[in-house]
Amino acid sequence: MLWGDGSAAAMAAAEAAKAAVRSTANFNWTFIALLALVVCGVYIPQIKKKNWNGVFAALALYGVHWFYEIMNAVICHFTGYALWHVSPESTSWIILVGVCWELSMMFSIAGFTADLLPEDKHKKILGINNRIVFAIGSALGFALFEIFLASTPAFIWVYKWWGFLPVFVTTYIPFFLASYLIYDAKRPTQKKFCAILWAIDAILMIVLIPLGII
Repeated sequence: MLWGDGSAAAMAAAEAAKAAVRSTANFNWTFIALLALVVCGVYIPQIKKKNWNGVFAALALYGVHWFYEIMNAVICHFTGYALWHVSPESTSWIILVGVCWELSMMFSIAGFTADLLPEDKHKKILGINNRIVFAIGSALGFALFEIFLASTPAFIWVYKWWGFLPVFVTTYIPFFLASYLIYDAKRPTQKKFCAILWAIDAILMIVLIPLGII
């Protein structure tokens, strides 16, 4: 499934997703297990190893992800449908219309793929800086997997003009570019970028959730 089909079934599934945002009807203990695995199994060991570049790369990607999810929910509010929805049957908890707890936990650690980058940040691959090549490669992998997700009941694309190509170019490439470029940045820049990004995300959610927009 390369594009949304605009079908009645897709729109009905999207409506169900909208109605289930922050509902605890499907809540279960996997919520706690996933959170513990991410914090104790990933972040704490990386912090203990003082892998600060990896930690900031992960926080950068996760922060950009949340900004996109907020914008996706805003689009849903003003146009009727988001660019992507997650189905309530597939998750223990939908946080915003396009992101569930399980998906969020995955994105919280996706930025650690920066640890696979070549040590030489100036090395070129086919004449292109390796950070850009790796960002495009990672984005392509995620976008291809999203094709599979969109073919299942778990993930919903409604708009016919939204699909693999715009997801790849406008969503995943920025995710991984932010992550991989922050990985190489000086520590003050890493701290400033993540602090500002997460402050923007927090302010948007604090304002928009009570207003019923997201």
